[in-house]
Amino acid sequence: MSDVRAAARAWLAQDPDPDTQAELTNLIARDEAGDADAAAELADRFSARLQFGTAGLRGRLGAGSNRMNRVLVSQAAAGFAAYLREKAAPGTTPTVVIGYDGRRNSDVFARDSAELFAGAGLRAVLLPRLLPTPVLAFAVRHLGAAAGVMVTASHNPPDDNGYKVYLGGADEGSQIVAPADAEIAAHIDRVAAASVVADLPRGAYETADESVVQAYIAATATVAPASAGAAGMTWVYTAMHGVGYETLRAILHLAGYPEPTVVEAQIAPDGRFPTVAFPNPEEPGAMDLAFETARQADAEFVIANDPDADRLAVAIPDAAADGGWRRLTGNEIGLLLGWRAAARAAGEARPGASLACSLVSSPGLQTVAEHYGLDFHATLTGFKWISRAPGIVYGFEEALGYLVNPETVRDKDGISAAVAILGMIAEAREQGHTLADLLTQFQETFGFFQSGQVSLRVEDVSVISRIMAVLRAAPPAALGTVAVTRIDDLLTGVDGFPPGDVLRLWLADGSRVIVRPSGTEPKLKAYLDVRGETAADAAARLAALDAAARELIAAAQS
Repeated sequence: MSDVRAAARAWLAQDPDPDTQAELTNLIARDEAGDADAAAELADRFSARLQFGTAGLRGRLGAGSNRMNRVLVSQAAAGFAAYLREKAAPGTTPTVVIGYDGRRNSDVFARDSAELFAGAGLRAVLLPRLLPTPVLAFAVRHLGAAAGVMVTASHNPPDDNGYKVYLGGADEGSQIVAPADAEIAAHIDRVAAASVVADLPRGAYETADESVVQAYIAATATVAPASAGAAGMTWVYTAMHGVGYETLRAILHLAGYPEPTVVEAQIAPDGRFPTVAFPNPEEPGAMDLAFETARQADAEFVIANDPDADRLAVAIPDAAADGGWRRLTGNEIGLLLGWRAAARAAGEARPGASLACSLVSSPGLQTVAEHYGLDFHATLTGFKWISRAPGIVYGFEEALGYLVNPETVRDKDGISAAVAILGMIAEAREQGHTLADLLTQFQETFGFFQSGQVSLRVEDVSVISRIMAVLRAAPPAALGTVAVTRIDDLLTGVDGFPPGDVLRLWLADGSRVIVRPSGTEPKLKAYLDVRGETAADAAARLAALDAAARELIAAAQS
């Protein structure tokens, strides 16, 4: 415990934030007075360090090396700057663009980073105000930057924040992958070991003007300019207390779409997220206010972004659903948008054009690609992989992430995806059809695919690694009454995938189950995919597979 106390005191001595200073001072005093809870809290905060990886940094706000705070962010910025200087061509000055959302301390972390990048001899450009993550991803390419940083924790709980890193140049504004993550992490560790925050040089940064934002708005409006079917469209939008609406609204005006009825309680950025337990459209109850607003407005559909607007959720009226509204799954939206993209790519006769999705997303996208004579790529989860698929014209992952304009943004983009889905709805309305009709047409054309997910949220992330170890040591011979015919362990590398903590189970009836830890939350996830002869058959297969997967995870956990 003496090592933890020494680490805490050393951290306190360099902490520039009065709030976390006070928090840590109180914890140290309580620990020294014999408070066991304070001792345990200090151990949690200082016995480990929040690791920098391919998702950058993400964790709870608070003092300590295992939390998101100004000390940790300053060390990360200085380490990333050292990496960029090391990689830069001789005689050049790399540009880094920094963005931030509406979460607590996002603006503070962004300004710290900009000052430290400038102090390290880089050209640092801070976006003019809080903005969606896709605008930052766009700005990396638009400004010809060597790198970008977005301060956001996306849809994580209110007490979290994060640090997402992009690379320009040959990486074309995609998120980092190996070996860059490990190389950056090594630089950060060296800074943390050799420097105190007060001694890190700071400099003057630039603030980007509105032309960067306007360029994103103009480019995104071209994704799907409104057709005649957009006239009279009634719909509801929620920003989930995030930063999406101001930018989306400007795009709607430029593209010619009618404004939505907004969920007033959730439309302005608010890092407390007061109306939702988790600001994630996938979470139960998160869209309840949107559904209530839609009932009052007699809306045709609902669109939601997550707080940093890189994800998109869509809901439609459904008499069979609780409350009369049903949120479409990420796979349903992803397949519809893939259908749209494939038809356009085929019409343009683009050699080597491809569709891509993460390996846990619906296999239906491959069927769409084959139907139109396009290439198809399955990747590891995350848009850092999807965005790098050769020839990509469209990519998605089932967690409500869609890349619809890869020539503009090499990341998931919930705003451009919203424009694309509005375009599909408007075209359907011209023919007297609804979004529900499009889903039926997709099934009739490509088959009856259904997907589901079983999630286990844990307090202790070691539970997840134990479950994965049990499944590897004693893999199931069957799920329910259906035999398991093959198991792929991606830790060993399969089908050209980089090694990953993923198990893929193939069943005798053609169904598939993929088990993996979440990359951004303390969850174990099992992804279920079936294909039936009819919609009813697919639903029955999925229900049986869901029950079997839950039983498998429960047995491995016990």
